[in-house]
Amino acid sequence: MPLNNQQKERYQRHLSLPEIGHSGQEKLLRSKVLVVGTGGLGSPAAFYLAAAGVGTIGLMDGDSVELSNLQRQILHTTASLGQKKVDSASNLLRELDPAIRLQLHPFRLNAENAPEILANYDFVIDATDNFPSKFLIAKACHAASKPYSHAGIKAFYGQTMTVHPGESACYGCVFHEEGTPLPSTPAGPIGALPGVIGSIQAIEAIKWVLSIGTPLTNTVLTFDALSMEARRVPVKRDTHCPLCGKR
Repeated sequence: MPLNNQQKERYQRHLSLPEIGHSGQEKLLRSKVLVVGTGGLGSPAAFYLAAAGVGTIGLMDGDSVELSNLQRQILHTTASLGQKKVDSASNLLRELDPAIRLQLHPFRLNAENAPEILANYDFVIDATDNFPSKFLIAKACHAASKPYSHAGIKAFYGQTMTVHPGESACYGCVFHEEGTPLPSTPAGPIGALPGVIGSIQAIEAIKWVLSIGTPLTNTVLTFDALSMEARRVPVKRDTHCPLCGKR
């Protein structure tokens, strides 16, 4: 559907980019992205997806807003304390763009609900903060053949990679489920760090929708906020990977 005059004004900076233009912006408006977790990583990811004109954004989170979240989770405010995070996030995103279509999932992803939910989206952003959830997302996206962006943060350090199931190295090729650390007291992160990494996740989703640029497939991008160093670490598919390997 052609852009209306208000959309042309809202997205004029995108329209000026030859990699996007009118056809690309229309493609973004037709796209559907699921953000699993609306905390530190999910906040900037969802906000920039909404600002970019992604037509439908799914917000999935079973938690409520706590005071300690506000140091880094920019979708929420002091007025949001006690609210479900998906409700708080949706309020802010609708202030940004009243025309946005939001699908709210005020619960956690699990093996039972994943197939039905993922079927409604084109791309998934893993913005969770624990290993069991990340392995669950990797397995669910592999089963549904849905591309996804993984990210993790701790203290001053962050990392992210993009996975195209069946085509690139998956989360299980790089990180092994056996021997993952047990949950412990969180170390940080410094508040602005998830803003950096979550924004990269949004860019990866946008690039995938538009089929532009080079995705972070077969690559782990690491970022150290203390030294301001970013590195691209090449990774390969593991033939023995229990998720996507030949066995």
